[in-house]
Amino acid sequence: MSNSLNIPDYNKPISRLAVKLNSNGERSVLQGHPWVFENSIVKQNKEGHSGDICIIFRKRDDAVIGIGLLDKSSPIRIKMLHHGGPQKMDDTFFTNAIQDAYSKRRHLLKTNTNSYRLLFGENDGFPGLIADVYANVLVVKLYSEIWYPYLKVIISSLITVSKAETVVLRLSRNLQQADSDFLDGQVIYGTLDHEVVQFVEHGVHFSANVIKGHKTGYFLDHRHNRKLVGELSKGKTVLDVFAYAGGFSVHTLANQAKEVTSLDISQQALAIALENGKRNAYSGKHHIICGDAFEEMEKLIREERTYDVVVIDPPSFAKQQSEITLAKKKYAQLAKLGEKLTAKKGILVLASCSSRVRSDSFFDINQQVLQATNRPFKVILKTEHDDDHPIGFPEGAYLKCGYYRLD
Repeated sequence: MSNSLNIPDYNKPISRLAVKLNSNGERSVLQGHPWVFENSIVKQNKEGHSGDICIIFRKRDDAVIGIGLLDKSSPIRIKMLHHGGPQKMDDTFFTNAIQDAYSKRRHLLKTNTNSYRLLFGENDGFPGLIADVYANVLVVKLYSEIWYPYLKVIISSLITVSKAETVVLRLSRNLQQADSDFLDGQVIYGTLDHEVVQFVEHGVHFSANVIKGHKTGYFLDHRHNRKLVGELSKGKTVLDVFAYAGGFSVHTLANQAKEVTSLDISQQALAIALENGKRNAYSGKHHIICGDAFEEMEKLIREERTYDVVVIDPPSFAKQQSEITLAKKKYAQLAKLGEKLTAKKGILVLASCSSRVRSDSFFDINQQVLQATNRPFKVILKTEHDDDHPIGFPEGAYLKCGYYRLD
């Protein structure tokens, strides 16, 4: 194993820029928001490069009100690191922030779990940077080039707190297309024998492809919901829609569900779901259906199939503002289809990861659809992100999940 970090030296000098904002921008910074948009900047003493340190001065009295990093390639021109008075942006600053983030996850690691999100972007003070741990492998995903000058100190600190033996660097699509010394899926510390890494989540065994999988290889945010659904599924029949790598399916199988059907459009994801199932001891049957979720659910309704537990966890339907109306229609449609597929006294679990569709709006849609069926139902539970996804600002909250018992 190589114990040295394979990160190219960053040779550009880091500049310190003096910045002043309009009243909206100032208000946003004073309220602790992590984003400063380009159109909020009214004065900047020099041009600067991405990764330069921006010191934000209040117009009224020139007091320092915050510090961030300049991002030349984003309309979110300054990503905030610190709100308040003067603060030294040095190794100690980043190390302390990582220690703080780790301390928030300690209680989760007292459970039989060795996979967790160590840094959740803006919510942990690292805008555009995600760090996930799978057993002894740390996967760092960058969404902004602002972090290149600081990678050595950040990753060294992440290795120290997580005790990771291997680090994989993942890059967002825009960074993959930009000219840089980094590659998506590059192993920058230690060695990786296999791109598929095995890990444990509340005693249930899984795997993640840390080189080619979505995001960092897996979706950790639903961990608590997967555990709950598993506990509700003993001896039951289960339909897991948008199953991906079988997160919900595998928890239900491990909790001895009688029969589980994983539905997804990706044959490759379903193959992983089957493999993940086999990593655990179970006695039920595991079926897969490959196809468009809406079409396949309609087909199951025509066949008069019903399930004791139905989980519908789609990908984000509203990546931009213009898609919100259509997203809400799709959520309503899924709630209707889900209700028809839920057996008498069954449980319907509806989830959304669209940050632009607010939590209250999503739960209202579900409520209205279920009321319109005239079928008695009870809201058992509403949940949000798991504990390793702390929410530090409104746009950081995206996950919501409702549990409904249908009579």
